[in-house]
Amino acid sequence: MTTPFRPSLRLKPSILSLFILLTVPVLAVIIAVNYVSNDRIARVKGQELVERFRLEAIDSVREIFEPIKSMVRVAAMLGEQQGDFYADNRSMKYFETILQHSPRIVSAYVGLNDGEFRQARRLTPDAVLFGKQVPAGTRFSYHWLEYPNGAGAVDHNVFLDANGHGLGAQAAPTAYDPRNRMWYRATVEANGLYITDPDVFATLGLIGFTVAQPFSNDGEVRGVVAIDITLDGLSQYIAEHKVSPNTLSYVLDQDGRVLAASDLSKTYTADKGKVDLRHISDLENQLPALAYGAHPRNGGGTLYNFSYDGREYFASLSTLPADFGKRWQLFIVTPVSDFTGAFDRNNRLLLTVGIVATLLALTVIYFLSGLLSAPLERLAAKVSMIERMDGEPLPLVRSRVREIDVLARAIDTLDSAVKAFAAFVPVGLVRELLTTDAKTQLGGHSRFLTVLFSDLEDFSSLSERIPTQALLQRVSRHLELVIRSINQEHGTIDKFMGDGVMAFWGAPALLEDHAFRACVAALRIQRGMDELNAQWQAEGNEPLRVRIGIHCDAVLVGNIGSRERMSYTVLGDGVNVAARLEGVNKEFRTTICISHSTFREAGENLCVRPIDEVTVKGRRGLVPIYELLGAYGAGPDLEPSPQAVRLAELTRTAHAALLRGDNDCAMQGYRAALCEFPDDAVAQVMVRRLAEG
Repeated sequence: MTTPFRPSLRLKPSILSLFILLTVPVLAVIIAVNYVSNDRIARVKGQELVERFRLEAIDSVREIFEPIKSMVRVAAMLGEQQGDFYADNRSMKYFETILQHSPRIVSAYVGLNDGEFRQARRLTPDAVLFGKQVPAGTRFSYHWLEYPNGAGAVDHNVFLDANGHGLGAQAAPTAYDPRNRMWYRATVEANGLYITDPDVFATLGLIGFTVAQPFSNDGEVRGVVAIDITLDGLSQYIAEHKVSPNTLSYVLDQDGRVLAASDLSKTYTADKGKVDLRHISDLENQLPALAYGAHPRNGGGTLYNFSYDGREYFASLSTLPADFGKRWQLFIVTPVSDFTGAFDRNNRLLLTVGIVATLLALTVIYFLSGLLSAPLERLAAKVSMIERMDGEPLPLVRSRVREIDVLARAIDTLDSAVKAFAAFVPVGLVRELLTTDAKTQLGGHSRFLTVLFSDLEDFSSLSERIPTQALLQRVSRHLELVIRSINQEHGTIDKFMGDGVMAFWGAPALLEDHAFRACVAALRIQRGMDELNAQWQAEGNEPLRVRIGIHCDAVLVGNIGSRERMSYTVLGDGVNVAARLEGVNKEFRTTICISHSTFREAGENLCVRPIDEVTVKGRRGLVPIYELLGAYGAGPDLEPSPQAVRLAELTRTAHAALLRGDNDCAMQGYRAALCEFPDDAVAQVMVRRLAEG
């Protein structure tokens, strides 16, 4: 049954496409939602960690200095409370205990207003004093100045191992005066706790800070106590405390020069006791310079984002609290991927697992859909062949799916039923019922078409002479030839009448060339019977002579009968004319006789010769008739022979004279035809009529 829309989608690709359309977007949405939510969470957590680290780092930097500040304050208070405590070397043990507080403290000392100086300091094994290598195993030293008998200062050093045991001593004149050092003068001027800028420690050659505080007695500054901490120690401290593996942290002064770096890169140079700090923009690593330059200048907060080399970073720049005593800044740069990396890996893992799972599912669905689609496609092909009613029968389709197997058996039953139905009903009608929405109901309509009648000559007398079984076999071969020829030209077989056949062209399917196709079918029957007769005669059997009549006319076509039993057939005067033409062949001993209307419909493609005008029962006028000799363009075996073309030419000349009423000329024409074709039955009949006439 046809429908306005015939889908062209195939089942197997459709199942796979549907699965992809349903799973891939869902997988993509899951991954996207997971990625967006994880990225948002990671960023929020990252910002929280950076902010927490910033606060903790500020506290940590303060914690480095606060204990030192406290120890400096205690030392200054001790000088004020016990005025003579720093007047001799009994203070050395006290300074040594300060060194034990932290490895970052390199020295603790006091400078008095009279020029005296006492210090406990940490030494490296390769330290050189007074031009000489310190004793092996030296870790600390006591260092002080004396002014014997009012003469110049003498520098004394006593070397100690890690357990405080003496290893030796040195003494040498010196011009060193603590009162002239920057740490002493600046602290006295500040008149309170003071943290110096980075400087070179004179004896150690190290760069660091000095935390100092003056102490007084009776309103007069008696001296300054101080503790030195190295710059490298500060870098080591922030390197040990990082918010993430790839975080860079810097302690900057108020001008952006680097005091400490978490990557432990050298951020300063020292030349002749002068320290030159490198600016954050002058480091070898360009990242902190770009991050520092990206800092918003509108005071929009300490935390901000920027991108560099395809990566995104968090950055934070904040100033230490004012009570710290220095306007130092803490600068943090950390890649966002340090926080989102784990989520990104999870997302990639999820994507990989999703793709693998999808591919596995596609593979399984591919084979499962094959189990479903392959038998269904074969069934669809079988149904299509049933609709067309052509092709070789397909084998029974079997499937492990119960419903498909039941459907296959039902279609096989349908195939058998349709073939059985087509054996009794015109194939064209069956095909139309299968391929259209037409319903089998009583009624018909008028249509101009071509009707053919075929019959065997003298069948009754043959049945008396030939055994019944042999005759039945020969008639069956004859009818098989007729049916095959009619079907080959898309005709509709109406009915069998003993040895005769009635067929028509132009219904139920419309045919533009129905007349020509009917003539071609008749010629095929004629040529086929010639071959059969030759075979039968070779076997010693009598030949069978077929007679065919063809006529084109407007007839009534449709289902005729009752609701219980009906027949698809044609009715009308045109049917009687076709039957009459089949009988005319007996009078003129021809094989195929066609009417003038048939010749008019397909004449240019036919080779015919006029015979006569005959009367038909129920009609007042005469019907011109022709003998069909061949067809042009229908195949080499159906082309008219040169003899047929010549015979047609001679017959037309004689028939034209007959129509003019010139019987003598017509007689001469037919006799001329007999001269060339002595066995021509039509010429013989016409000569006899004219002679009797």
